[in-house]
Amino acid sequence: MVKVLFVCMGNICRSPTAEAVFRAKVATAGLTEHIQIDSAGTHNYHIGKAPDARTQKAAQRRGYDLSALRARQVTKQDFMDFDFVLAMDLANLKILQRLRPLNATSHFGLLLEFARHQTSREVPDPYYGGEDGFEEVLDMIEDATEGLLIDLRAGHDLT
Repeated sequence: MVKVLFVCMGNICRSPTAEAVFRAKVATAGLTEHIQIDSAGTHNYHIGKAPDARTQKAAQRRGYDLSALRARQVTKQDFMDFDFVLAMDLANLKILQRLRPLNATSHFGLLLEFARHQTSREVPDPYYGGEDGFEEVLDMIEDATEGLLIDLRAGHDLT
């Protein structure tokens, strides 16, 4: 079982989007029993809350359902429990670096490391912008999670 955790600031926009998109890609590939997926935030602003309504609406237009997801804060234990801890941006990556235990063995980095068609390193936070920002986030996450799935299939012998 490969375990993947997506992380943003509040766990109501980018990381739950990545969780839902990747979950759909994994299901389509028939790998649900082989890949566990979760998301979390570096801050405790929205613990227990559903993803932002604009995030849910944008995702739903593309066939992704985020309605069952609830925000949680990342913990030090996550670095021990997950094989991949992937931040949406450099600011949250720096916070994760401070939280990460020295003996953690998880792959640790940015989600867009796996993107095949994006030139940006960071998934921008759409929270304070318009609807087009949520669409841009979906484009970036769809690309990066497709690349992540390709890498996981190759690196972990998942067929």
